Amino acid sequence: MAAVGSGGSPAAAGPGVVSAGMLEPGTTTAAHRRLKYISLAVLVVQNASLILSIRYARTLPGDRFFATTAVVMAEVLKGLTCLLLLFAQKRGNVKHLVLFLHEAVLVQYVDTLKLAVPSLIYTLQNNLQYVAISNLPAATFQVTYQLKILTTALFSVLMLNRSLSRLQWASLLLLFTGVAIVQAQQAGGGSPRPLDQNPGAGLAAVVASCLSSGFAGVYFEKILKGSSGSVWLRNLQLGLFGTALGLVGLWWAEGTAVAHRGFFFGYTPAVWGVVLNQAFGGLLVAVVVKYADNILKGFATSLSIVLSTVASIRLFGFHVDPLFALGAGLVIGAVYLYSLPRGAAKAIASASASTSGPCTHQQPPGQPPPPQLSSHRGDVSTEPFLPKNCNEQMSGYPMPNKDIVFI
Repeated sequence: MAAVGSGGSPAAAGPGVVSAGMLEPGTTTAAHRRLKYISLAVLVVQNASLILSIRYARTLPGDRFFATTAVVMAEVLKGLTCLLLLFAQKRGNVKHLVLFLHEAVLVQYVDTLKLAVPSLIYTLQNNLQYVAISNLPAATFQVTYQLKILTTALFSVLMLNRSLSRLQWASLLLLFTGVAIVQAQQAGGGSPRPLDQNPGAGLAAVVASCLSSGFAGVYFEKILKGSSGSVWLRNLQLGLFGTALGLVGLWWAEGTAVAHRGFFFGYTPAVWGVVLNQAFGGLLVAVVVKYADNILKGFATSLSIVLSTVASIRLFGFHVDPLFALGAGLVIGAVYLYSLPRGAAKAIASASASTSGPCTHQQPPGQPPPPQLSSHRGDVSTEPFLPKNCNEQMSGYPMPNKDIVFI
């Protein structure tokens, strides 16, 4: 399942969230800085720990758990958590909750059915991740999985008529090059691997996962643009479909084995840690991501790659050779460049010595203002790749991106 987060600007953060103009500047800056650091820590830990925990659980000696059951359990726990949060929002009134769900899920069934396609794709994606991480080192998977940025960008251009800057196109090319180098290192046998692992199957699974992530995310944004519904309601609706589709996938792929050995066969504390990480980590990221601007998300991704690599060296005996270091470095640089705001990107491209920064928009005296970059400049939802101004730095990557909004 995918955890839906708030990708809007501070003004759209909702009740209880203080926007940039409501307090004294010093107080706002200090509070916002703390929230950004907390967001960075949460994003780094969740991104790295999920991959490392799956890799650890899948490579332990002994009975191997069924990945399809872990996907279903994560969906169930996410759905129940969102249901409890909605129950709390209704102040513990069961009647109000039932009426609300009846109206939102059943009466407005067309809106609910729109979530079936992305839920199907994300359920498939979660299963593919288990296949990929079971056959690839955690560090290699973490680097290769950044192709989701490329697929999301391409689908956004094709399906939503978005435009990318030259620097972003260059960063996507750099990203692809870095992933290709890492995969060349993997194919060359840079690190010893167990005999039961198939790097080719792992690569195919991670590429399919990136494609599904990009398409489902953009499709989700396209069909739900302008629709109403809280974060927790959307996650509950996705959880309903995700659980049902996960059970269908379980029956189709491993039904006989699960019926013979049991749903919780092979479950250990490490496996439960993976399930809980998937269930609650994504919801936690959905809450904190609105405090993380575009550059912070880029740093979080880069730090996650570094943390996964260091942990893989200590936990799994992963060997970092010059080829892997080169590829990973290119990917980290590409993620950072792609996350730059448009003003900063222009400053780098032109090598300008201006000290005004990307958000000041200062014009020389007597000069006309620059032309608008898009005919939809005033619509936040039409250009989620880049922040529109200093007060919208939280918009970040496209709303439906899997590692930021969909987990």
